[in-house]
Amino acid sequence: MWRKSEEMLKDARLSSLLVWITLLCYASTTPIGGADTTAIADTADPGEGQRPLNRAKRGWVWNQMFVLEEFSGPDPILVGRLHTDLDVGGKRIKYVLAGEGAGTIFAINELTGDIHAMKRLDREEKAEYTLTAQVVNADTDQPLEPPSEFIIKVQDINDNPPQFIQGPYRASVAEMSAVGTPVTRVTATDADDPVYGNSAKLVYSILEGQPYFSVEPNSATIKIALHGMDREMREEYLVVIQAKDMGGHMGGLSGTTTVTVTLTDINDNPPKFSKNLYEFVIPENLPIGQMGGKVKANDRDVGENARSTYNIIEGDEQGVFEIVTDLQTQEGILRLKKVLDFESRRSYTLKVEAANVESDLGGSAGGPFKDTATVKIVVEDADEPPVFVKPFYTLEVNENAPVNTVIGTVAARDPDSSGSQVRYFIDRHTDLERQFNINVDDGKITLAKPLDRETDLWHNITVTATEVRNHSQISRAVVAIRVMDINDNAPEFATEYEAFLCENGKPGQVIQTVSAVDKDDPIQGHYFEYRLVPEMLNNPNFTIKNNQDNSISVLAKHDTFRRQKQEMYFLPIVVTDNGNPPMSSTNTLTIRVCGCSKDGIVQSCNVEAYVLPIGLSMGALIAILACIVLLLVIVVLFVTLRRHKNEPLIIKDDEDVRENIIRYDDEGGGEEDTEAFDIATLQNPDGVNGYLPRKDIKPDLQFMPRAGHHSGPNGVDVDEFINVRLHEADNDPTAPPYDSIQIYGYEGRGSIAGSLSSLETASSDSDQNYDYLREWGPRFRRLGELYSVGESDRET
Repeated sequence: MWRKSEEMLKDARLSSLLVWITLLCYASTTPIGGADTTAIADTADPGEGQRPLNRAKRGWVWNQMFVLEEFSGPDPILVGRLHTDLDVGGKRIKYVLAGEGAGTIFAINELTGDIHAMKRLDREEKAEYTLTAQVVNADTDQPLEPPSEFIIKVQDINDNPPQFIQGPYRASVAEMSAVGTPVTRVTATDADDPVYGNSAKLVYSILEGQPYFSVEPNSATIKIALHGMDREMREEYLVVIQAKDMGGHMGGLSGTTTVTVTLTDINDNPPKFSKNLYEFVIPENLPIGQMGGKVKANDRDVGENARSTYNIIEGDEQGVFEIVTDLQTQEGILRLKKVLDFESRRSYTLKVEAANVESDLGGSAGGPFKDTATVKIVVEDADEPPVFVKPFYTLEVNENAPVNTVIGTVAARDPDSSGSQVRYFIDRHTDLERQFNINVDDGKITLAKPLDRETDLWHNITVTATEVRNHSQISRAVVAIRVMDINDNAPEFATEYEAFLCENGKPGQVIQTVSAVDKDDPIQGHYFEYRLVPEMLNNPNFTIKNNQDNSISVLAKHDTFRRQKQEMYFLPIVVTDNGNPPMSSTNTLTIRVCGCSKDGIVQSCNVEAYVLPIGLSMGALIAILACIVLLLVIVVLFVTLRRHKNEPLIIKDDEDVRENIIRYDDEGGGEEDTEAFDIATLQNPDGVNGYLPRKDIKPDLQFMPRAGHHSGPNGVDVDEFINVRLHEADNDPTAPPYDSIQIYGYEGRGSIAGSLSSLETASSDSDQNYDYLREWGPRFRRLGELYSVGESDRET
């Protein structure tokens, strides 16, 4: 295959070389359209050829250049030639090349403008290169023409074979499928240019797997090609598919992949008994429901297609037997439904049927999917089972005993006169881990797996004894096996100790009492030896004392332990047992330095708690402070609400009775006395513009007192005044959202209501009774008292 691929590659390279030579010859004779490009252009005169043609400079006009990939000749490849009309006479010019690969992949002759490819090119790596050409003065390097851009395209050759990226493949199809049934589809890819030529045009064919399968040349779909492919004859097939480029023609490259096709099962085979006659001998004392025999119908199918059901169709008119299917082994288990009687009937002949489910082939299966067999049963007279010498055995074995060690022997005999040979077995339901074996002939029990006394101290197994001539005669005996201990576990601390040491403790004080445990159980009992590790023997802080009861006490050597200096100590202690050989382990005791009360009660073991008052931790102090702050907030809120409830809604004098009745105690000097009271406030409504803040609300924004609407001095009207005040209250953002009493201190000019003042009344005080003021409510009670006092003074 390799030689064939090499020859094909050589043919491809030869054909590519011929194409390259043809293009090169064409490039040497063809300007612009081939590989030679010029900057000279003819300019036609609009006078229909009456004037001669002139050559004028214009910008570079470029076409694409081409170069074949993978060319590895001895000399660089000529890609093309640049030429300009400035290259005439004795002008010293040179060509300059820049862009992708300039100077490395592509080189230009500065004098002739020839462009050569210096390296082998691979189209699959880079398909084209963009470069820039320019003509400059050879002496000064000054550009003579503006630069121009052109493209060199790498032409593809057939140098990449097809590849199956997802291979190898696995597929499955049902057996007995019709010819032309699709199995699977494979896909190959080719890295060559799919546009240029047929390098990437693939055609598929089958190399191995005929005549069973075929493949579509273009779609690569694998199909069944042979009728009646039977899984029971052959289940798996290996198919080799080839993909060839160049449209499958000679010289094309190819790639292969494998497809493993598996035939899946259908129910196309009936069950078949392995023999036509089965004979069983069943003792008459077989319990009801116990197995009397097994029959098996084999089915060449698998899975659900191989399941069969068994039935007794003849010979059991009295319903003594039943047969059921074992779902694991697909065997028919013959069991008793009624007690056998040797004296009344000594044999039975049954006809058993094994039936399969319906065939997948339908009516073309060639017959029913069932089979029958004859089962002959001979009833045997009752026989006594073997008898063990002892009904209960107790055996001992060391936990380090090697495998196949003989632990003990059990014995049983057949009490019948015939004296049948007895065989022994272990009931594996009592030995699920199969740690023991037994010799079927002599009853020797041996060790099958290593034992661990610390895991299981006792093992209780059941041994059965069976007669050779009658396997149904079984007796059982319980064997208790005790695992004897050996010293294979090191002692360790009884628990994870964490000791606490008081800062104010005394030297020699017992910090912690430590004891150890050992999983082993020696006959002489446990005795532990404690010692400090060698590097801790001379430590200045702690020592240990043997308590003579398999425990030790850890003692402090001084009383200068401080949490600020060291909060925690680690004391490694070695514990050794008295076994043979002795076992030991190193355990570490953690000792914390804590603050204690005078009585030695541990209160805090944290360093930060050292600065706190004795008996209080940081958490307790935080909780207490939080409670205090909460109580203070509640008290402040309560006081604020009480004060807020008792304050009036409008901030005014305590004696203000809302009706703007002015009280003053001196008579004054008459109307001309304006020092005591400004009477203009009552006479001029324009002056009542005071702003009284409210205490029942707290506005979000502070507003300036609203200015009233000024009316002329002679145009005052009570109705207009009230409407103005009402409009101001409705549009005031600081006003409460509920109804409130607006108080105005002006009655208006020309009011029909008389004045309350006694200065203007024509009647005397003695003619008026002011007791009715007390009936007006508490606001007028004070006024009534004032006038009542005046009347009483006159009378006296």
